[in-house]
Amino acid sequence: MLYVLAAIGALTVFMLLWKAFGPGRLETAPRGRVIAPDDDPDFLRKLGEQTKRPPEEGKDS
Repeated sequence: MLYVLAAIGALTVFMLLWKAFGPGRLETAPRGRVIAPDDDPDFLRKLGEQTKRPPEEGKDS
């Protein structure tokens, strides 16, 4: 009976270590650099163009 409990304990430790440090763990980091909208030059340029655009006439709300 002691050998069965030792085998179950060893399997449990092995599975926990596999989940913590296994091959699937290496792919969790994002590949590209994430840029916040306020740091993105294209976003800021488009935002500036939208705010400078005159309001459209003929639209009734």
